[in-house]
Amino acid sequence: MTDDGFQRTDDAFRNPSAVRGAPDPAFDTPFDRTGTGSSKWTRAEAPGVIPMGLADMDLPGPPAVAAALERRARHRAYGYTVCDPAGRTLVADWYRARHGVAVDPDWVLLLPCGPRTALRLLLDTLRPQAPVLFPTPEWGGFAQLCRAAGIDRRELRLPLGPDGYRLPDGPLPRPTAAVLLSSPHNPSARVWPAADLRALAERAAEADAWLVSDEVHGDLTHPGHVHPVAVTTVDPAVRHRTVTLNSVGKTFNCSGIPSSFALVPDPALRARLTDTLAGYGLWEGGLLEQTVQQAALREGGPWLDALLAHLAAARDRLTGRLGPAVRSAPQASYLLWLDAAALALPPATARRALLERCGLEASDGADFGPGGSGALRLNYALPGPVLDTVLARLDRL
Repeated sequence: MTDDGFQRTDDAFRNPSAVRGAPDPAFDTPFDRTGTGSSKWTRAEAPGVIPMGLADMDLPGPPAVAAALERRARHRAYGYTVCDPAGRTLVADWYRARHGVAVDPDWVLLLPCGPRTALRLLLDTLRPQAPVLFPTPEWGGFAQLCRAAGIDRRELRLPLGPDGYRLPDGPLPRPTAAVLLSSPHNPSARVWPAADLRALAERAAEADAWLVSDEVHGDLTHPGHVHPVAVTTVDPAVRHRTVTLNSVGKTFNCSGIPSSFALVPDPALRARLTDTLAGYGLWEGGLLEQTVQQAALREGGPWLDALLAHLAAARDRLTGRLGPAVRSAPQASYLLWLDAAALALPPATARRALLERCGLEASDGADFGPGGSGALRLNYALPGPVLDTVLARLDRL
């Protein structure tokens, strides 16, 4: 057990900065998504605009995933499928290999839906009678899901210090049914320290609340940082009140094929969540979901190492250019959280101003709750030549 609370199985995990791949030349080649129905590129409001708002990579995904889909497509029967039990062990093996932590395969539920739907199914299963709590700024999906489910919600402002955001201290308000958290943080790409995550889980348990950790960006943690997997980081005494949600979608650029998995240590909650799935006509596994997930987890590691090297280099170029406008230094993913005023943009209309001055489309910070006012979120998962263009356009500010 190391000082950060992780069980390690390999020396490489004791020095995360050593786990780093060489950039892939494919990431420095223009990548055309024309004709693919891309949601991200639909957001471009005029010819020549570079969309940087939606959390979706403009980079080619792993060859292993494409090859697996091609192989399966050649068998021209696409009927009902059963869940491959080996998929649970595959998820556990991935956590051991990538994060050096022990996940019990029995905790794993292989869900035939994206993480957003998985969270809604989990909320339907928990049936919270008290408010659900989440920080601000925070991914706007939490608020949308709570509204759609008719669940009362409260938002806690995240303290912002010189080294980025911190999780709030002190006891949680009572009553609280659940604490929802993106880990790493969306929008700032901050990796929450393991000790802070443990403390939050303990405060949630004291309030008789669940901790639900959305970790879809966790496998995109940059070299030199360690992602704390919630269910293996919290004290074992409160593990049964903790759920981790994850997916290969963000990591391997395949979010258009809905797939996710939940780590649910509590067997009673797993059984209830399975019943909820059945009530919506859903079951574990799925033809395309399993094809993509298994290919990514079995063979995608080297591709992911190369991607992380590319993202870290892009991060350094952008943060070096934007300097004090970066509200919280990114430690994972491909998201950059910016202070509009520091860019000399009007805080209330910063998204429109950036679009008009630079031809760059961003996410409006207001979409991330009250704590996002006056901010912009940029996605820098771009081919090298496109990033060159982005940097040149930022000189117009």
